[in-house]
Amino acid sequence: MVTNELNNQLLEIAYRIREMREIAGYTREEMAEKTDVSAAEYAAYEAGRVDFPFTFIHKCAQAFNIGITDLLEGESARLSSYAVTRKGQGQRAAKEDGIEIQSLAPMFRDKIAEPYYVRYEYSEAQQHRPIHLTTHAGQEFDLILSGELKVQVGEHTEVLHEGDSIYYDSARPHGMIAVGGQDCLFVAVVLPGESEVDRTELHTSIVEARRAEDYICNRFVHPVEDASGALQDIRFEHADSFNFAFDIVDALAAKSPDKLALLHVAMDGTERRFTFEDLSRASNRCANYFRSLGIRKGDRVMLVLKRHYQFWFSMLALHKIGAVAIPATYQLQEHDFSYRFQSAGISAILCTADGDTAHQVDLAAAESPSLKTRVMVGGCREGWHDFDASYPMFSSRFERTADSPCGDDTMLMFFTSGTTGYPKIAAHSYKYALGHFATAKYWHAVYSDGLHLTISDTGWGKALWGKFYGQWLCEAAVAAFEFDRFDAAYIMPMLKKYNVTTLCAPPTIYRMMIKEDLSKYDFSSLRHVTTAGEALNPEVFYRFEHATGLRIMEGFGQTETTLIIANLFGMAVKPGSMGKPVMPYRVDLVGEDGLPTPVGEPGEIVLHTEDGDPCGLFQGYYRDEAQTRQAHHDGLFHTGDLAWRDEDGYYFYVGRKDDVIKTSGYRVGPFEIESVIMELPYVLECGVSAAPDEVRGQIVKASIVLTTGTEPTEALKKEIQNYVKSHTAPYKYPRIVVFCDQLPKTTSGKIIRHLL
Repeated sequence: MVTNELNNQLLEIAYRIREMREIAGYTREEMAEKTDVSAAEYAAYEAGRVDFPFTFIHKCAQAFNIGITDLLEGESARLSSYAVTRKGQGQRAAKEDGIEIQSLAPMFRDKIAEPYYVRYEYSEAQQHRPIHLTTHAGQEFDLILSGELKVQVGEHTEVLHEGDSIYYDSARPHGMIAVGGQDCLFVAVVLPGESEVDRTELHTSIVEARRAEDYICNRFVHPVEDASGALQDIRFEHADSFNFAFDIVDALAAKSPDKLALLHVAMDGTERRFTFEDLSRASNRCANYFRSLGIRKGDRVMLVLKRHYQFWFSMLALHKIGAVAIPATYQLQEHDFSYRFQSAGISAILCTADGDTAHQVDLAAAESPSLKTRVMVGGCREGWHDFDASYPMFSSRFERTADSPCGDDTMLMFFTSGTTGYPKIAAHSYKYALGHFATAKYWHAVYSDGLHLTISDTGWGKALWGKFYGQWLCEAAVAAFEFDRFDAAYIMPMLKKYNVTTLCAPPTIYRMMIKEDLSKYDFSSLRHVTTAGEALNPEVFYRFEHATGLRIMEGFGQTETTLIIANLFGMAVKPGSMGKPVMPYRVDLVGEDGLPTPVGEPGEIVLHTEDGDPCGLFQGYYRDEAQTRQAHHDGLFHTGDLAWRDEDGYYFYVGRKDDVIKTSGYRVGPFEIESVIMELPYVLECGVSAAPDEVRGQIVKASIVLTTGTEPTEALKKEIQNYVKSHTAPYKYPRIVVFCDQLPKTTSGKIIRHLL
């Protein structure tokens, strides 16, 4: 069994060597010359017929300009601060006649030296033969741990004992054997010929601590901060009786009736400013109106309202009634609506009059007997109730009663945007809103006198991250600007015009912004910017910071959760990192065996729930116990997303479990390739995916949108491919490059990668 496993490893390494040779464009004869072996020996190594000497592996890596770890493991090293290798756990680098070599820092990237643990077996026969000499660029340092080592450098010979060391120019012929009748153990440190190593400076930032504010929500939320104001822990009280509409919005209406809650700018430029008192009264009228239509506690109600201000009225009204709100995008078609109506048992829908969305609803309604009530916002249509004409006629009083919804009652449902199969339905309780306190205060960094803008359509869960719960828990105002298609030149002037203080947008939006001339716009009102929805390319981070002085603070979560991992204020920032876990979640990474993965190695992001579900985690998938058990079992919630963690506890996104590209024995995360391609000035957007290949299983495909005026040519494809080869491990380059007019996106600007 062990022999078979070793043979398989040998074949995998041989396959990777062959793949790299073909990528580099070398013949077998040229590689034989580069590795100082005969053509026949090289052919045997590449075929995996014999084990590899250390010098061969080392010289292959040098010839391909990649790390030894890439060849041995099929993935690149990740750590850059420190790396620990426990006794006996070094990476096997080579085993040849009488020699065993283990790398002592396989996961440390950009090394200026390669440290190895080496065992030389004592051989009586070797004592009577000349020492085999070899050369390689650079220098070497050897420290004897036990036994004796006879070392020859050029014409000079030395015998080293325990504690002795030697430092020499390894470009000179050198070799060694164990002497003294026993094996010799030593540490070898090999330095390359060139001393300079490119390093990316780690920029750090500490957001100024803000004083604790006397929030209404302090009755329910109790954060623990350190001396700098950074979040250390958070606990919740009275959550079982909590209802966001009554306990926060109505309470704020009583405390600060004239305080701005929502700034709304319509497509035609009409501005509307709603105070908390306005919201309280309008939501009461809506609640009474919905009851008159027969909407009751437990009914499922879909809202397809784009960025219309009526969305906020309606959400609060449904929370007061106890009907389950189901936000959805206006991009849905007949079959999408049919599936959602039937799978969720939706009884009522509130729908925009814009476009043909209502028509698609009507088509689906014919096959959806559960749908009894259709309400139109912003217009009239036969068979539909007129929201705008009707709700103002109802009373602005709506009393909370003993059976009003709260706590563990279901408040909200989202249809997930999974990459395969039909969307699942994630159900959330009334406690979900409390989970977004950390989202708003410690990630968005909102404050009571500020104005927050999250660029998201209300049909997506991200809207409730940044346009609703957390911001009002922190008593900040929310901005909503209507548009159908994001236009950076339209949105950016509005930031200053309305004095937006905090901004959250997906990375795609920031990419579109930096392609504009940012010097023409005033960002002086902005104090803090964040991003989520997909991983942020470091290039975008640096260019936005250079133009505005603002660092984009990345965060991560799912439809099933609130904010899980983030760069919170008070933290140093590592560009490219999602940050660190956010309380109350306990986050871990596990491998396919279910065990925690070591530092630097990818694993699935999981949440510990042994001690109960944290506030913000979903209740389960509606009407799908099997899917719920698959994701949430044995004290863990499985996110299905992969990341790796560095030695400082920062998490770096890899991709969905199903998105990792397996090509020619190598494992490639698409995000890393996207980040490299985005460094090119003529690339506006990029999405990387896997394409099937008969020989390699999968190959890397890059779908690219070029900047205006850039000609999509075959020469440009080659230039992009060569750029990737020279700026990361060459096996990661895209064999397929496709130029597109645009990438498929959600209305929030997030790239839909499974459609690439």
